[in-house]
Amino acid sequence: METETQNKEKPDAPVNARRGYALDTLAARQSHFFEPRTGAVCTPIFQSAAFRHPALGESTGFDYSRCGNPTRQELEETIALLEGAKYGLAFASGMGAISSIIKIFKPGAHIIVSEDLYGGTYRLFNSYYSSYGYSFSFVDTSDFSKIEKAFLPQTKGIFIETPSNPMMKITDIKMCAGFIHQKGGLLIADNTFCTPYFQNPLALGADFVVHSGSKYLEGHNDTLCGFIAHSKDEYEQPLRDAQMSEGAVLSPFDSYLTLRGIKTLALRMEKHWSNALAVAKWLQTNSKVKAVFYTGLESHPQYALSQKQSRGHSGMISFYVKDIRDVKKLLSGVRLILFAESLGGVESLITYPWVQTHEAIPEDMRRRAGVTEELVRLSIGLENPADLIADLEQAFEGGAAGEK
Repeated sequence: METETQNKEKPDAPVNARRGYALDTLAARQSHFFEPRTGAVCTPIFQSAAFRHPALGESTGFDYSRCGNPTRQELEETIALLEGAKYGLAFASGMGAISSIIKIFKPGAHIIVSEDLYGGTYRLFNSYYSSYGYSFSFVDTSDFSKIEKAFLPQTKGIFIETPSNPMMKITDIKMCAGFIHQKGGLLIADNTFCTPYFQNPLALGADFVVHSGSKYLEGHNDTLCGFIAHSKDEYEQPLRDAQMSEGAVLSPFDSYLTLRGIKTLALRMEKHWSNALAVAKWLQTNSKVKAVFYTGLESHPQYALSQKQSRGHSGMISFYVKDIRDVKKLLSGVRLILFAESLGGVESLITYPWVQTHEAIPEDMRRRAGVTEELVRLSIGLENPADLIADLEQAFEGGAAGEK
């Protein structure tokens, strides 16, 4: 996939001081190499709402599962290890994680946000937190000059998606961190697309990392979860209080499923990358495709920056078709690829952002970000890439149109 020289130019994967092992080892073996009480090689599902107190004023460390659960704790510690963080928090969804992280700011705070981002995040900020006294400026954060222009006296933070969803734009994490820290603010980075296997924003200066763990981290399209990772002592208890008080915690069973998914994270991300690169290169040769957006292509406008701050590329591709009629052909014509809204799982999915993932964003903002009626998004899974290309090819020709 790459030469040895190219690999040497990329940032090294963090080796956590508590373990001294590389990321692929940590993903496979996780925070504890086995469950210490029984020796179980997989963390058990502690499916209990309450835990017995040994005596008045004494605790095993677990009292009530909303406040803490052994299965969830193992997952939280594993996320922290993978991100090179001191703390990890697991939530019932990525939106639960983002909602809690915004609470570290006080009402009246202004936050600069990537304009090209998941529509649900925009809806949370614009429709809910704006009514609580927060304000947000949505700008193209891949253009640093626009971040500088958007800064206000009341700006307290920057929230970035990098790569962004769905246009795959890359924001310079280190530059953003330096800028907002000089101003006394905080940088939050959504690392969903790259995962800690390919990118570690905290090592580049970010203060907090958030994930929709339902995507690549869990990896099997069968669990909702979200995460925050950080090393800020002063913010850990406020974040824990928000997690506990609002109750958007991850269940023991979903924590177990996510731990199981993470065991194969390294293998899956490498396969997503190689598959997506093959599909992206084929799309570039297709006469019906106008433009392809994939961070692993040398034609990507921020390819050099991506190579500098990331160690690899996900399975996410977006592209414009030349003829809008081909959108319907693709969505109704694919046989192997599934028409669905999520991403990051073993199954390849095709999505139409204009009316699905980004419909909550105003039309003028969508168009400004590049999300138009001609845009299609692919989440490339683990199938054989030749099968995926063949499926797209026959769908472009209308081969499966009308079939159920």
